[in-house]
Amino acid sequence: MKFMDFIKKYKHAVTWLYAFIYLPWFMYLEKHVVKNYHVIHMSIDDKIPFIEVFVIPYMLWFGYVAVTFLYFFFCDIKSYYKMCVFMFIGMTIFLLISTVYPNGHQLRPEVFARDNIFTQMVQALYRTDTPTNLFPSIHVYNSIGTHLAIIKSERLKNKKGLHTASFILMSFIIMSTVFLKQHSMFDVITAFIMAGGFYSLVYRNGFVFSDEKEQEEYQGTVF
Repeated sequence: MKFMDFIKKYKHAVTWLYAFIYLPWFMYLEKHVVKNYHVIHMSIDDKIPFIEVFVIPYMLWFGYVAVTFLYFFFCDIKSYYKMCVFMFIGMTIFLLISTVYPNGHQLRPEVFARDNIFTQMVQALYRTDTPTNLFPSIHVYNSIGTHLAIIKSERLKNKKGLHTASFILMSFIIMSTVFLKQHSMFDVITAFIMAGGFYSLVYRNGFVFSDEKEQEEYQGTVF
């Protein structure tokens, strides 16, 4: 494939420029929201046990989102655009909330009852991820967004096994956020509320459209 043909075919890669907005903004918040923040807490948080094995689905989130994102980028541009719009709007709202309403929680255990590979993974996670900038949970919101992109894709509409597997993985990822004490239930609930609102905008009301001819060019092709 000639270089110019490649650029023309994958011109939707311009959406990746959003990373230059999101990542610096998020890293700024992670560095500066370390004290004097509003504590997020619900009484149900105290009743939810810490279960370290859920670090596995928590980490699988990165691959779940990335693989789906890249699949649609190469194979289904219409679904790709919808996934981008859904996620980018929610992620931007999350950044705005964290900026004007600095927040965090105090749910993490000070000591672990067990010492195993899973608790060691959680310790590593805690060292790299601060307990701040929490709601709505992007881990939850983007898990929902990824699942919606899969089940709403015309290309994947008959892949019922994939739909089921995606739902199961999404569910375990969402559960992992509270079982690892990474999020309060408040963060989960607000992520669902936001996802419900933008599901209506993006998927039910046809907010994003793709040119039919352009869509056909991507069906069944990767390179």
